[in-house]
Amino acid sequence: MRARFTAFCDTHRGRQPYDCLLAWSGGKDSTYTLALLRQRYDLRVLAYTFDNGFVSPRALDNMRQVADALDVDHIIVRPRFDVLRTIFRQAAERPDVYPVKALTRTSSVCNACMGLAKGIGAQLALRHGVPMVAYGWSPGQAPLASALFARPIRLYRPMVEALASPLRRLTSVDIAPYFPTAEDWARVETPPCDVAPLLLHPYDEPSVVAAIEALGWRRPTDTDPNSSNCLLNAYGNATHRARYGFHPYALEMANLVRQGIMERSEALARLEAPEDPAVLTMVQDRLGVERFASCQIGAVGAPHTSVGTGGHRQ
Repeated sequence: MRARFTAFCDTHRGRQPYDCLLAWSGGKDSTYTLALLRQRYDLRVLAYTFDNGFVSPRALDNMRQVADALDVDHIIVRPRFDVLRTIFRQAAERPDVYPVKALTRTSSVCNACMGLAKGIGAQLALRHGVPMVAYGWSPGQAPLASALFARPIRLYRPMVEALASPLRRLTSVDIAPYFPTAEDWARVETPPCDVAPLLLHPYDEPSVVAAIEALGWRRPTDTDPNSSNCLLNAYGNATHRARYGFHPYALEMANLVRQGIMERSEALARLEAPEDPAVLTMVQDRLGVERFASCQIGAVGAPHTSVGTGGHRQ
């Protein structure tokens, strides 16, 4: 698979102003993915960041530092906060918007956030004519087949439109500005491939962090244990745990344990760590929602059995 990805990069390198569009959250995995694309695969990357209004200030500074270190063009898209507030509030309050399968690995708040981020990415990808859109998916988040995944336009367009459908149920505001237009679709015959190069390389979190720290990245101190960029994540986790009784990261952690990438004890510690009350209060105040009681959040955790047994690196 790595050879296929290398050949794909070789085929498309230099044929468009940008070889690749990267969905860059500023977190450790997407930042390391950017480094791989630039340093190992020698691609000209346009990085874009969806600012959901809750990006850690440290993460924003990290992106400035790393973009300069890697000579990368970087676009930050920040939609109107009144639109974001409504979408995130409704996503947290309505259990009927996203299918059960989607909620086994991601909170409804994060599903809504990712839908907007991917819609914006599709718009940018079509307008810039890039052959690939890269994501910082780790081995616990996606299978190897996701490392290089192509769809014909007859499947790509419905996939993008399916991202918009739940969002239209969450807000009465027109979300068309955040998705491709009819003109965008008309100019494209072959849509971009989704790529996740992190899946093609050995994954070791300390090594990943060390590599990006050399580029000026520093771990934020205000995010939860499962995020290195987003403050909204804690609220999404808390609402998910309160409603369903398990942590939305349980499946990802279990996959990492089973692959020998993470020890079971570390996975359990991340899943059982309570959300920071100060961060939760800030998010809830900005969204204008009722605050959780500290005991309510701390009392709901992921079942131990969901994480499986420990393993060792192969």
